[in-house]
Amino acid sequence: MNKALLSLAIGGFGIGLTEFVIMGILPDVATAFNITIPEAGHFISAYAIGVVVGAPLLTGLGSKFPANKVLLALMLWFTVFNTLSAFATGYNSFMVLRFLSGLPHGAFFGIGAVVAGKLSKEGKAAQGIAIMFSGLTFANLLGVPLGTYLGKHFSWNVSFYMVGLVGVFAVLGVKLWMPVLKQSSESSFFKEFKVFKRLELWLIILLTTIGTGGFFAWYSYIAPLITDVAGHSKEVVSYAMILAGLGMVIGNFLGAKLAEKFLPIYAIIIILVAMVISLSLNTYLASDKVMVLVMTFIIGVVTFCISTPIQMAIINASKGSETLGSSLNQSAFNIGNASGAYLAGLPIAMGYGYTSADWVGAAMAGAGILISIVIILLRKYNQKQASMSY
Repeated sequence: MNKALLSLAIGGFGIGLTEFVIMGILPDVATAFNITIPEAGHFISAYAIGVVVGAPLLTGLGSKFPANKVLLALMLWFTVFNTLSAFATGYNSFMVLRFLSGLPHGAFFGIGAVVAGKLSKEGKAAQGIAIMFSGLTFANLLGVPLGTYLGKHFSWNVSFYMVGLVGVFAVLGVKLWMPVLKQSSESSFFKEFKVFKRLELWLIILLTTIGTGGFFAWYSYIAPLITDVAGHSKEVVSYAMILAGLGMVIGNFLGAKLAEKFLPIYAIIIILVAMVISLSLNTYLASDKVMVLVMTFIIGVVTFCISTPIQMAIINASKGSETLGSSLNQSAFNIGNASGAYLAGLPIAMGYGYTSADWVGAAMAGAGILISIVIILLRKYNQKQASMSY
């Protein structure tokens, strides 16, 4: 494997670990700081806000520097503030540190996706991007269960020591293995933001928010689906999360294959159709103890197929400002995280049960299909207008 791509994967592993391990140790953090679990949930939101703010800001500020140095700086920032998070003494300090820890997330993945594409062999850009995102999927498969175990059996701080250690390896990987690269963008800081004038870019950002929101509508309530609906014990949830993580690993590389076989936007439609079908089926099968685990794996595969195609779609729509567009997609992903969990929680709060979250996810994926069709029609219209101008 290309060692430069491996360094990006290690960084992705660390980012996936810090983003998701907090969900497993949330009760422990709440107890340590003497706050309620809903209040501890603010730490998840603080990180997501950091991602949304940091993606365009740090990408724009780093556009005039060599991409390898920007990636190194981002991982240094990530390592420092995640390690400091382990030393937080209360709600306020941890909130600030979670926000600061989230700032480099979107910029790293955004710049990293463009770099991964350029470092890959001709016609294999999708595979290169998938290798970077494999770090995120392996974090869900291995890192998050291990981090959760350490946090619960020793102390919540240990989970963040683990994140910091992964960050050190990522810093060393980028420093030693990443070749010297050109500056992230040829455009000036303010010219970078002209990409916001493109309607297709906004449509893809909306597509990412809605489409990945469908995934989080399901994933946010997977634990009660396993225990309350299927009737499994709480111990089974950990194994179900590993099944979902394994599905994500497979889905990540399967999505790259689809992006190479079809245009990214058509691959996205195929994946979203599969998402609608699988989430809808799950509402009927979740009460069966065996089928709920089978569907957990299948949905993990289907939902994470979308990562690479949607990243390629926004890079293609951001010509001249690829790194900024790519980073913005990470902001959209985190908005999808929040909106999917929130919208799925509404029917549950109304008493419709935990399977209603999957219906919400299916509806969001269905809306994503409609947005994808609009993008295709917009492209055809623009092509027609361009041909008529000659």
